[in-house]
Amino acid sequence: MKRLIIFFSLAASVTACKKDGNPNKLPDVSPDAYAGKIDGYASSDEVFSAALVAYWSFDGTQNEQFSGTAPTAKAGDGFVDGGVRGKALSLNAGYLYFAKQFGAFKTDSLKSFTVSQWVQVLNNGSKKTMLFQLARPGIFNGNINVVLETNRYPATELEKLTIHPTFTAANGGTQDNLNTANGSFPFLSPKIGMDKWTHIVITYDGVANNFQIWADGVKVGVPAFQNRGTNFFKSHEPSEVIIGGNYNTIPGKTVNADVTFAPLTGNIDEVRVYKACLTDAHIKALYNLGLLHQ
Repeated sequence: MKRLIIFFSLAASVTACKKDGNPNKLPDVSPDAYAGKIDGYASSDEVFSAALVAYWSFDGTQNEQFSGTAPTAKAGDGFVDGGVRGKALSLNAGYLYFAKQFGAFKTDSLKSFTVSQWVQVLNNGSKKTMLFQLARPGIFNGNINVVLETNRYPATELEKLTIHPTFTAANGGTQDNLNTANGSFPFLSPKIGMDKWTHIVITYDGVANNFQIWADGVKVGVPAFQNRGTNFFKSHEPSEVIIGGNYNTIPGKTVNADVTFAPLTGNIDEVRVYKACLTDAHIKALYNLGLLHQ
């Protein structure tokens, strides 16, 4: 079924930060924020910490913080100053590949999930971009796939970017949501590029079977695509993690002839995976705290 795409900007906008030394043009917030906590939290580390199962800070290390696991393979990688919080991962047509089966991602523990990350993305040309993939060894589509359709428009063309996350269901099928127009729902795209950090979050509620997309603290997923009926998520095992690409972008790991993805050129910071569907308040807190971390 064809989906009509109409272009609008995000409903919520923010103003440029006025303080000196702000190369990433992070938005300003209320002065009251600096007096203490933001949305009840002093740090992003405090937001639903009991459900946080994987975390990449990229503050001088590429290791997953809880397990200490280093990438099995990588390319085009480095660090850049001026991340959302300290340094950030910089990729130049690159990726990080973790072959380890993280225990926190096993089927019995990952019924609901949230994936949160901050990104700066440069044009990937005619190819799609995979920000984060909970991969299934030898299979093209992973358990969780956070995709930017930079094949439609380059990331440098602001406010036109389609976010298209997918997950695998218990029956082996693929379920998705998008931020594209549907019925009376407009196309809601965040401003994204290399001149600002954009907060992209996907959530899945394993009880209500609801799949949602957030961008810069605003819900952008099409309501008609949120409920997945009887197609519940299942984390098929074993699993691996790829940041900035998928199997077909990793030399020696190609699983088929599909060439729709390119390795990421851009920066990624503060990748967090939760074994729960975070509430609206949690996600807005992560966004607001991210604006102040730097």
